[in-house]
Amino acid sequence: MIKVALLIFLFVPLILQAQEKYARTLKLMGCHYEITVIAPNQQEGDKLIDIAAKEVTRIEKLISEWDSTTQISHVNFYAGIHPVKVDQEVFDLIVRSNKISELTDGAFDITWAAMNQIWKFDGSMKRLPTKEEVAFAAAKVGYKNIILDAKNKTVFLKLKGMRLGFGGIGKGYGADKGAALLKSMGVPGGIMNASGDITAWGTQPDGKPWMIGITNPFNKGKVFSWFPYFGKSIGTSGNYENYVEFNGIRYTHIIDPRTGWPVHGVSSVTLFGPNAELATALTKAIFVMGREVGINLLKQIKGIEFVVVDEQGKIFESDHVKMKTTLQ
Repeated sequence: MIKVALLIFLFVPLILQAQEKYARTLKLMGCHYEITVIAPNQQEGDKLIDIAAKEVTRIEKLISEWDSTTQISHVNFYAGIHPVKVDQEVFDLIVRSNKISELTDGAFDITWAAMNQIWKFDGSMKRLPTKEEVAFAAAKVGYKNIILDAKNKTVFLKLKGMRLGFGGIGKGYGADKGAALLKSMGVPGGIMNASGDITAWGTQPDGKPWMIGITNPFNKGKVFSWFPYFGKSIGTSGNYENYVEFNGIRYTHIIDPRTGWPVHGVSSVTLFGPNAELATALTKAIFVMGREVGINLLKQIKGIEFVVVDEQGKIFESDHVKMKTTLQ
């Protein structure tokens, strides 16, 4: 028995030393999704990446408002008509989303998707919408008009024209779920990176921590700071990716759901939190609330660290985040 135990003890380090890092970038949930895993060989690494990607695709098939076959599309189609039964997983995600709406006084709101009819950031917008058009669409926004029946697991949107959209939280949720699945399979380390909404676990093969970079909002081709992964998931939002310009004014894709207009004042928000779902959602809310009000809220939420960059390039960070760089 002693010899067997000794052989096992000696063999385990060899297995650990044989681990390598494998990564692949895919198009999932409408964004670039980089999945990294620690595995003993390429074949196993590819298999694990496929499993994680399949899990993200499963979630997308539940909550995408762009796929007419999803449960959320059915909820949107029957807005103002009748409730729609959904899976427990979808129901719970809506419940958690509404709690974030309450926490942020509506700065985060999954019914913002009604604004998709007038704001388009795919290059197809030819003019600025009128105040009347914005007001009409904004009247269809409001999380308090989501009627949830916990017993029957149904969702009802009270107003015709209302739409649920998970663009502000879905990528983070997908990252969390993919990571949880891989961890349950015994994968010792990895990263689920949904265009900056990140869940990681474990370490690199050499035992060093994963390094997470924050994009320079004034030069998106560069990273202005790197952080060693310290056990918290990450959510990021920036005004440098999707926007339109009219009359010399930039209108970003982050819209205040309470007014229907794109927000100004903040260039980048990076949050470190207990999961990517919450961190991702809160980044949108901070943009909407503005730097001062948003940071005051973050300081009241236990377990959240932040780096906020305003439109003048000034950096604001929480006490436990020590930046050693400036924007150039």
